[in-house]
Amino acid sequence: MLLQRGFIDVGFVGGAQVDKFGNINSTVIGDYSKPKVRLPGSGGGCEIAGLSKRIVIITPHEKRRMVEKVDFITSPGFLQGTNTRTQAGLSGGPSAVITTMGVLRFDEKSKEMYLDSYHPGLSLDQVKQNTGWNLKLAPNVKETEPPTLEEVEILRKDWIRRGSS
Repeated sequence: MLLQRGFIDVGFVGGAQVDKFGNINSTVIGDYSKPKVRLPGSGGGCEIAGLSKRIVIITPHEKRRMVEKVDFITSPGFLQGTNTRTQAGLSGGPSAVITTMGVLRFDEKSKEMYLDSYHPGLSLDQVKQNTGWNLKLAPNVKETEPPTLEEVEILRKDWIRRGSS
């Protein structure tokens, strides 16, 4: 109900595959009619991706997950890029992909994903080698800044307040 009424500013989603335009697959690996693996499906992810004002995708950064084109679009990102999401009647879209290797964002015109920052202890080569397409880099690509002491303290207090479960 909140999604349909436009009340959700940011949705968080993930899946088995994410492509360079932020499309997410959580349905099948391989051909839909004869899949190698059948996955659980949308579970509400399609609605979150299609109706939130923007989405943040969270996923491990592995070549098998970060693919040039998903095997099946369960949850729409920027579809084929440029203005295809808008043409399909969808607003919003992915604003970032947070992985175990970095933070990726989307080019304003092409809507293709690019690496904005890579996490400490990793190299650009490691990130590129674990991506299934020729990953573009931000002009000022940098190492991801670690959280401040204040941010860590806030997270710790919240974790303790919630019963550390």
